Amino acid sequence: MKRDSGYSTMAAQQKQEEKLWDAVKTSAMVLGTGLLIFTAFMNSASWYVQKIWETSGNFWQTAWLNLYNLFEGKEWSLFLFGAALVPALAFWCFNGILMVADVTGKPTFITRYRIQLGKNDPVDTKKLRQAIYTALFNQFFISLPMLVPMFHVMKWWGNTFSKELPTFQWFLVELSIFTVTEEILFYYSHRLVHLPLLYKHIHKKHHEWTAPIGVVSIYAHPIEHILSNTLPVMTGPMIMGSHIVSIAAWFSLALITTSISHCGYHLPFLPSPEFHDFHHLKFNQCYGVLGVLDYLHGTDTVFRQTKAYERHRVLLSFTPLSESIPETPKRAE
Repeated sequence: MKRDSGYSTMAAQQKQEEKLWDAVKTSAMVLGTGLLIFTAFMNSASWYVQKIWETSGNFWQTAWLNLYNLFEGKEWSLFLFGAALVPALAFWCFNGILMVADVTGKPTFITRYRIQLGKNDPVDTKKLRQAIYTALFNQFFISLPMLVPMFHVMKWWGNTFSKELPTFQWFLVELSIFTVTEEILFYYSHRLVHLPLLYKHIHKKHHEWTAPIGVVSIYAHPIEHILSNTLPVMTGPMIMGSHIVSIAAWFSLALITTSISHCGYHLPFLPSPEFHDFHHLKFNQCYGVLGVLDYLHGTDTVFRQTKAYERHRVLLSFTPLSESIPETPKRAE
């Protein structure tokens, strides 16, 4: 009887192993097929986008040459236009719309998507003025002077003011490198300024806003503005020796995305600001931009247990996530 029991146990184990192996093979086949389909799709999508880019390429190339000729090839003027003026206009135009909503509560199309309900409704205009003054100071007296050494680095590369624009595919490669570089430098510099001594004297200024608004994205102590706001964004293009058009696009994109992260509204079809909004609410969670390093270092564990984490996705409808995924009501004590 014992021998029969041993045989049946071995047979059961062998059967389980066979099932497990079959499951592994099935998973490998599904994942492999999915990877092949995904790769084929990405190659096709990239090919079609490149074709569209090439079709409109004459337009963009001609526009760039016209701009180049307008500045008579003066590289410093072109650099200031692309690296300072264009991003600044993008920042203030975008935040101008948000500030109207912050101050007036209108249009409701924006304000109904408020993340921290009841906060900044309306915003304290005295605090807002102080944030605007600080943001302008940082742009004119910190960011602008930092463009001088950057200009010389780009001149050394020799590609920044080329009359030929980079291909769309190369720009996507650069954009990926810019994003990874920013994530690494911002995460660790941000963790650095959260050390007690540096937090007290430097980073505390930024955290005066526990419910942030867009313009607060560059409301910071000058040292923090250099270490965490400016250098992480500037480093990628300096490593790659990028074209001024790529720099202008990247700087504008970086300023708009950080404004979205701070804006306090989870708007439809835009990146989710829940991650960084939670950082302003709790201080010791969600230090990065993408969230990858937070996951690896375990600095998002509290965030992952909240409703904010459930809402942390691109909103693909017009129903506010604060309504579809509301906070759990607090128990009466």
